[in-house]
Amino acid sequence: MEKFVAMNDPSSHDSEHTNSSVQYGESPAPANSRGTFAEVLLAFFKLGLTSFGGPVAHLGYFRTEFVERRKWLNDKSYSDLVALCQFLPGPASSQVGIALGLGRCGWRGAFAAWLGFTLPSAIALILFAIGVSQWAVVAQSGVIHGLKIAAVAIVAQAVWGMAKSLCPDRLRAGVAIAGALLVLAVPSAVGQITAIVVGGVIGYSMLKLNQLSTTQHHDYGVSKGTGAALLGIFVILLVMLPLIGLWIHSPIVTVLSDFYQAGALVFGGGHVVLPLLQTSVVPSGWISNEVFLAGYGAAQAVPGPLFTFAAYLGAAMPSPFGGWIGGLALLMAIFLPAYLLVVGTLPYWETLRQRVAVQKAMAGVNAAVVGVLGAALYDPVWTSAINSKADFGIALTAFGLLVYARLSPVLVVLLAAFAGWLLLL
Repeated sequence: MEKFVAMNDPSSHDSEHTNSSVQYGESPAPANSRGTFAEVLLAFFKLGLTSFGGPVAHLGYFRTEFVERRKWLNDKSYSDLVALCQFLPGPASSQVGIALGLGRCGWRGAFAAWLGFTLPSAIALILFAIGVSQWAVVAQSGVIHGLKIAAVAIVAQAVWGMAKSLCPDRLRAGVAIAGALLVLAVPSAVGQITAIVVGGVIGYSMLKLNQLSTTQHHDYGVSKGTGAALLGIFVILLVMLPLIGLWIHSPIVTVLSDFYQAGALVFGGGHVVLPLLQTSVVPSGWISNEVFLAGYGAAQAVPGPLFTFAAYLGAAMPSPFGGWIGGLALLMAIFLPAYLLVVGTLPYWETLRQRVAVQKAMAGVNAAVVGVLGAALYDPVWTSAINSKADFGIALTAFGLLVYARLSPVLVVLLAAFAGWLLLL
């Protein structure tokens, strides 16, 4: 699951053949002006503190912050990037964030983006694991409920904006609707990937793009040689870590290998990785199932990526893990494959997506991504947050403040949290 420009005569949007030049006849992405480590860190740290609602909501927050507000890249580049990360295993929203930081400030920016977005929830979960915080009470509070409602408005804004940019004709609108229906019927990573693949096939075979832009390239500053090296490291660690653990009979290496594999082989986001982690740490006796489930409950009450649950598990384990060292070690182990994969793939992806056939396929893929986001807007974002007319009223107000009043998402999130607190007084 990135940016657009002046379109042709709106009346031409009635046909996929007459208006199909719209998407790639738009203005190029903004110039890749270089930012600073501090700028990227602070931008993502703010999102790490406020991005509730899961990976789909995170993509909405990212689009609002970096496409609309900061203009680091355009809708086309952003949507292509989201589509790529949906195909890669691992936490898609975190991979999108890493790529955004990489494009803004090189290698330091990639690390800053991951650090800023991940640390708030990781620190909170480590504190919970060592008994410093009472997250069980917070998880049931009206503030958290208000934050979930805010996520509804954020995702709705993203779907609304992306639909206008990425589905300008009947063919792509139909792809988006069909993709949403498929994901609702098959609510899993299989349904999402199938929708995206089918959208790509339809775009490649049926869409006509008459004016292809050659200025949409977004330079991430990574050479193909470096990309190949990173992908090679990814494969070597995936194969060698389990073998080394068995060879030297090291429980430390075995656990690190299990968490690396979980981050490397899972499609569908944080909830999908939980069974793998439970299999790794509960039967082996590292932690009890009760402790595991308690941490999972706490993870629902913190912002940011659900993969930070690994930090809780590392902190809750006995020696040689445990505490801050264990939490940070397993946090890095589960996120390392995501970093290697997305940075290693980008130089090849940026070249491929300039080709005519790939651009046609990506036009269909982008439309399908809108459908995937639309389905996720309903389930799980809407179904987990909207339980009453009052909830709907708060979400509708937040949507209006974002789209029409153009208030800062941070302010809207805070207002929704306050409204949720008032509801449960």
